[in-house]
Amino acid sequence: MSVELLDAFAQAFNRHDIEALLAMVTADCVFEMATGPEACGRRHQGKAALRQALPWAWQHWPDARWEDATHVMAGARGFSEWTFRGTDAAGRMTEVRGVDLFEIRDGLIARKDTYRKQGSG
Repeated sequence: MSVELLDAFAQAFNRHDIEALLAMVTADCVFEMATGPEACGRRHQGKAALRQALPWAWQHWPDARWEDATHVMAGARGFSEWTFRGTDAAGRMTEVRGVDLFEIRDGLIARKDTYRKQGSG
């Protein structure tokens, strides 16, 4: 698998395009977020769960964008490094660096695990 899938995935996040994102994941996908009550952050499994979970960032930061992305693939595993930038409704800017780890199956994203720096904003 090439980095094109990871780049298309990042572009869909920046467009806030939930349909494009869901088209790039397996039906049984597992996404583990950077924060949440579990050791893994917060886990979402399956497309229906992602449809509910992913728009949260766009609602909290209407201008949410993941920039400066670098994508690497090694067999069925890959990673993306990025800088998240967004402004909330109160006008506070958030900027943090992060990494997504991916597992690819049958040309689709089967797993995404997010890690990010602890921002002060």
